Order: sequence, then C-alpha cells, then structure tokens
Amino acid sequence: MIKILIVDDSAFMRKLLSDLFSAESDFIVVGTARNGKEAVDKVRQLKPDVVTMDVEMPIMSGLQALEIIMKEIPTPVVMLSSLTSAGAKATLVALELGAVDFVAKTIGVITNIAEISNEILAKCRAAIKANVSQLSKEKVKLPSMTNISSQSLIPSNSERILAIGTSTGGPRALQEIITRLPGNLPCGVVIVQHMPPGFTRSLAERLNSLSSLTVKEAEQNDIIRPGVVLIAPGDFHMIVEREGNKKVVKLNQSPPIGGHRPAVDPMMDSVAKAYGRQTVGVILTGMGHDGAKGIQAIKEQGGYTIAEDQSTAVVFGMPKSAIELGVVDKVAPLSAIAAEIVKAVVK
Repeated sequence: MIKILIVDDSAFMRKLLSDLFSAESDFIVVGTARNGKEAVDKVRQLKPDVVTMDVEMPIMSGLQALEIIMKEIPTPVVMLSSLTSAGAKATLVALELGAVDFVAKTIGVITNIAEISNEILAKCRAAIKANVSQLSKEKVKLPSMTNISSQSLIPSNSERILAIGTSTGGPRALQEIITRLPGNLPCGVVIVQHMPPGFTRSLAERLNSLSSLTVKEAEQNDIIRPGVVLIAPGDFHMIVEREGNKKVVKLNQSPPIGGHRPAVDPMMDSVAKAYGRQTVGVILTGMGHDGAKGIQAIKEQGGYTIAEDQSTAVVFGMPKSAIELGVVDKVAPLSAIAAEIVKAVVK
C-alpha cells in the first residue's frame, strides 16, 4: 500500500483527493493537512510514501514546507500547481527545491479534478520510485564551463546539433547542463521536456536568465543557430526540417505519442534525418521510454549518444530504455554531461 498525505488549504479539494485515492486499491490516505506547517509536522509523524502539496496556503506555503521536508525528512512530493504564469514560475521553484513532479490544475475550477485524476494517480505512483536522495541533495556548486576559449570551440566544417530529451526531474537536470555550457557553443540545441503549455515558456525564461546561451521557447520556423537553445512548447510536437540551406523548427499538434505532446522520439528522429552523423543526442531523467527510439535513430545515422547514469537520474526510466537498446555511446552522471557534450560537438 502506498501511504499518501494530502496537503491543501481547501477542505473541498482535500475531500476530492481523499476520495480519489481511497477508491484505489494500492493507496491509503494516512492524513491530510491544511497548510505547510501541518504538512511538515505530519510528514515527520506519519512517514508517508508520497505527499500531494498545494502551492499557495496560509501560515506556511507549499514551497516553504517542501524546502523543510526535503532537507529534514526527504519524501517524494507531487505539487498541485495552477495553470497561470505565477503558478508556472512557482512550480519551477518547487522542482528546484526537490519536488518529484507536478500536476497543473485549472484555477477556480476545482471540479476539474475528474479530468486530471489519472494523471495525479500515475504521477503519485511513479513518485515513490524516484531517487529522493538525489532530489534532497544540496545543489553542488560546479565550476562554470562558460570561460572555455573560443579557440577551443572552433566547429568542424560540418554543422552539428545537440538534441536533448527529458521528463520527470528534467528541469533540474537541464539547469545543471545548460548553465554549464559555454555561450560560444558551436551548434544549435533543441530540447523536449514533457510539460504543459505555459510551463515550458517559464522554463525557457528561467534557463535563459541563468545561462550564457540564448534560451527560448520554440516558435514556428525558428532557424537553428549556434548558441541558441529552443525548447518545444507544451502541447506541440517539435521537429527539425531542412529548408533550403537552413534548418528550421516546425511545430504541430499531431496526436500525443505515448501520452506525450511534445514527445522526444519525433524530435530526435527528425534531427537524425536532418543532421545525420553530426547529431549529438542526450537522454536524461524521466518516466517511461520516450526518446529511446529517437536515440536509436541518431545512433543508426552515425551520431553520438549520451544517457544519464542511474546514480543521478531522478527516474531512470527513459535513460534505462535507451541503454537497454544498446544504442548509447556514453553513460554519465549529470555532473559530467556538459563536459561530454562539449567534447562531442567539437570532435
């Protein structure tokens, strides 16, 4: 049985969530809390396997409670976030503080719990498998790689591209990698992170503010350029196509693949076709197996492939699937991936 603690300042929402989990044979609701202070006390007392946590609450917010929980009693936490710009920014902070995942709820429409019930259940089930010790670690201050000289990053005669795919735990992993890459990186970068609309824009803005690279949410017909990172917008698949002597991003709303839109596989497959052996593919932490076929396509075209090691992945599903296919050239812990990327793009 999965012991769950429900934290929300709304009595109605606590009741809805309690009923949702109680109806499942593998969950047991061990308690509820009305604010962050109660949440911290009850995590200490009840030792739940997973916690659902609202963001905005009186006395102590969900973010304040999360920070204490991850430092003192590391426990998988799934945030319930509002579908607003402020909600998206708060969610990114929560993920940096150690939340495993989040579920976006429509603000003011509490009854939309029925629409997202399957997502809540799936993410809470997945959360108990998360590498909480990795999430609870203090962020290690690593030396920046942005001071690498331009001389050492002269690109080869052929243009290259870096394609990254990730899901659960991805925002933290991306921050670790993107902020360590030099601003004079001699290739374009495309990223698929499983996230709903609005949240991908906030992620791009956050990474742009911290990085020497230019990071933006991708738009239709964006040209792939060295030193520019394009993140697929929520609810749109992103592919790369040749257009004359340029490579451009195309967005579409074809059906979700494996429940995901954007999905990693079509992005990586398109990049493999457009760039061939000049592609560097990276698969990071995430639940499921999206990206494994994409990494395989890159490898079959002669590109170079990297997967995150189990020791640092919050959820090892996506990297594990690619590794098991036998199509990964290098398995590396998160702290080493930026250096591996730099080596690969200047080969």
